[in-house]
Amino acid sequence: MSSATTAPKPKAPLNGVDTPNLLATLNVVKGQPSLAQFQFRATTRWVAGTHSQSVIESFHGAGGEHVHRKAFTYDADHPPVLVGADQGPTPVEFLLSALGACIMAGIGNIAAVRGVTLTEVVATLEGDIDLLGIFGLSDTVRNGYQGIRATFAIKGDAPAEKLREIVAQARARSAVFDVLTNGVPVDVTIQA
Repeated sequence: MSSATTAPKPKAPLNGVDTPNLLATLNVVKGQPSLAQFQFRATTRWVAGTHSQSVIESFHGAGGEHVHRKAFTYDADHPPVLVGADQGPTPVEFLLSALGACIMAGIGNIAAVRGVTLTEVVATLEGDIDLLGIFGLSDTVRNGYQGIRATFAIKGDAPAEKLREIVAQARARSAVFDVLTNGVPVDVTIQA
């Protein structure tokens, strides 16, 4: 019997995640941490009333400039009850979507690396906001959400405890969750 060990077999793609490429990327970044520095961008233009349109087209990362395969355009507006024309979701609804999508991406990647086949993952997010702050009718009510609740229903070929661990790790590594719970400096420059 040989005492030589064989190298572990690379993981195959799983859950739509190119797991070998993901693991290779992690190894490259571990060796060159500067490759982890990214800058994402969005340009938002006012259309009319409360309606605006954002375009997401390019970003910097992995040591260079990148352009998305296509420019992504998103309309935002307020519903008529908030004097808008309902041309798109409200900005605070986009925030809920961003939080759900960020954690969801982590779930897909983490499950794939752990060898768990997912069959269904659904996130439901709710945020409570008191508009007295935004309307300037109260100095004691904040402008943003007072609280956000996220519920993840997850099914796959692993025990419930392992599925819960995957969601917990995705939450712990979520950039959007981090920004919301730890805050981030925001510099606003005005060019008039």
